[in-house]
Amino acid sequence: MPLFVEGRRVRLPQSAGDLVRAHPPLEERARLLRGQSVQQVGPQGLLYVQQRELAVTSPKDGSISILGSDDATTCHIVVLRHTGNGATCLTHCDGSNTKAEVPLIMNSIKSFSDHTQCGRLEVHLVGGFSDDRQLSQKLTHQLLSEFDSQEDDIHLVTLCVTGPRTSHDRTYDTSHEPTVGGRAVNVKTAEIYRASFQDRGPEEELRAARALTGGPMISIYDAKTEQLQIGPYSWMPFPHVDFWLQQDDKEILENFSTSPLAEPPHFVEHIRSTLMFLKKHPSPTNKLFPGNKALLYKKNEDGGLWEKISSPGS
Repeated sequence: MPLFVEGRRVRLPQSAGDLVRAHPPLEERARLLRGQSVQQVGPQGLLYVQQRELAVTSPKDGSISILGSDDATTCHIVVLRHTGNGATCLTHCDGSNTKAEVPLIMNSIKSFSDHTQCGRLEVHLVGGFSDDRQLSQKLTHQLLSEFDSQEDDIHLVTLCVTGPRTSHDRTYDTSHEPTVGGRAVNVKTAEIYRASFQDRGPEEELRAARALTGGPMISIYDAKTEQLQIGPYSWMPFPHVDFWLQQDDKEILENFSTSPLAEPPHFVEHIRSTLMFLKKHPSPTNKLFPGNKALLYKKNEDGGLWEKISSPGS
């Protein structure tokens, strides 16, 4: 079934700029989202989603009320929500395999048994900037096309992304600045807002290592048990890791970023720490995943900190 905006069938393919200009509410929502001040999001009730991860939950969740992600330069942050039961999925897509990822996003929402109740599926796309290689524009087109090809009706509510770099087009920020670096969604109220995060855990380096070594999109949270599930992962030794660790910041930026001019200040430090982790752990071992079982985390009673719990069957 098709993609809809304001109840009208979207005709694809067309550029994101044309789509927004044809639907003033989309343009206004993007303008408002860009104009928001950035909110600092603390660990209370937060589930942070890294690149190539997705998480889904609902307002019934007693541990998680906020899903969030950031550092989406050429990447896009995608939120899919069912207005009936409030089931909400947030994912950080980088264009590595959009055709496979969109069905994963759809199925994550359908995993809630009452997804057929009254309500509709609404999708929000945020991120990207006018990069020279047009990676952001390509990813926007891929995501719109894949959502348009799904069996279910999907309503596009937010399209806060970049279009072609033109001097007369004020719909987009056409500088080397990402449109919205970070975003959070309040699962209970459905509010979506600009956000930054200090807590990106747990196991930030381990999760980043999986993505850097080419791991596919995965779901990291079980809303039924309210547990974060990490691994077990597998990867091959990272090629020339010692060489890359010897390179200066400029080389790291140019070789590990799709958008060297737009990365946040902590990008190089993040890549270096991930490479150091991969040097220490050239392939996942029993030390990382005892008994080759997932690492399980649950929010503590205060709802702020993730606490490790024993693996199933241990």
